Amino acid sequence: MALDRFHQLAQQELDALSAQGKRKSLEAVVEQVIQPQGDSGPRFVLRGDATPYLRMNANSYLGLTFHPELIEADEQAVRAYGVGPGAVRFISGSYLPHVELEARLAQFHGREAAMIFSSAYATVLSVLSSLITPQTAVISDELNHNCIINAVKLSRPHSKAVYKHLDLNELDARLSEAKGAARALVVTDGIFSMRGAHAPLAEIAEICRAHDANFPEAVLLVVDDSHGVGAFGQTGRGTEEFADMQADVLIGTLGKAFGVNGGYVTGSRILTEYLREKSPTYIYSNPITAGEAAAAKVAVDLTDSAWGRERLSKLRTLTEQFRSGLKERGFETLDGQHPVVPLFVRDQDRLVARVADLKAKGILATGISYPVVPRGDESVRFQINADHTPADVDEVLAALG
Repeated sequence: MALDRFHQLAQQELDALSAQGKRKSLEAVVEQVIQPQGDSGPRFVLRGDATPYLRMNANSYLGLTFHPELIEADEQAVRAYGVGPGAVRFISGSYLPHVELEARLAQFHGREAAMIFSSAYATVLSVLSSLITPQTAVISDELNHNCIINAVKLSRPHSKAVYKHLDLNELDARLSEAKGAARALVVTDGIFSMRGAHAPLAEIAEICRAHDANFPEAVLLVVDDSHGVGAFGQTGRGTEEFADMQADVLIGTLGKAFGVNGGYVTGSRILTEYLREKSPTYIYSNPITAGEAAAAKVAVDLTDSAWGRERLSKLRTLTEQFRSGLKERGFETLDGQHPVVPLFVRDQDRLVARVADLKAKGILATGISYPVVPRGDESVRFQINADHTPADVDEVLAALG
């Protein structure tokens, strides 16, 4: 059978990944969550393992997943509208909580409109493929997320160029070289998810404006701030707030700091109306459930409140405690304020051993290696959440030795 030959090749690749410690499909399954007790944050019990683990590899930066107001909003919407939308939105799958969430997201970001997708990955694929034409030049940071890389591959632009990470001089040169295309798209992460570093958006926008007259259909700045929104900036409005500017197109997620599920894009009303007609993963995929939309709106409301500002302040304090603790112990990390804090190991075997040692000490952390990051940048990615405690941070630092 032909499938037998495929199985043989596939197994060889799986075995090679296992030998390198790079298998992603060996997923840990959370069987129980133990709510915070005393001076400890939540602990997670995995299937087949009774150990209560401290989780340091979650994107739930504000710790909203178990907030009672989100749970109540989800439950009420499920009872009112059911557990699933039943169809894509233009057929019969658009519900009041979807529309209310979009309006709230637009208000939160100071935009005219917003639209939600099933995930942030689906948002990036659809938005970029809708904005990239055969006459569009795309210029992208070399450490942009995989979703951006694949979206550009699928879109078949006029030309594509990659500039060195955060190298604004090279970005400027790549835009000069793209002259002749009708449109240019400069695409960047707001927060680079493996490092916690932020893009200098104000400076990038200035470069885009300087080249705009050379492109009949303009230079558009597209920012995917999925790790920034809700976790960065004084009020959680992300990298834009930190840089005091607005991108032409902003993409965010509901599945990280906001603690729910789904992705979204926000911008001008004409932009979103255009995307509703052109975006394949919006037109042909079901939206998030009405319950998820209702819970996400509450998450935005909480973030945009005194409670949210206090929560963000706590998150920054915990992040600084951890980052300073790493430096004091001689570990290599990066400066910054974002709750993604990398510990560079720079060797695959040592990385695997470090992650295993942490797990043996009751701590879940993720090793990041090539091709997710460049060779030589192997690191443990720690993610601070606001439902961690100072004692949790001290526990991780002690486990690192």
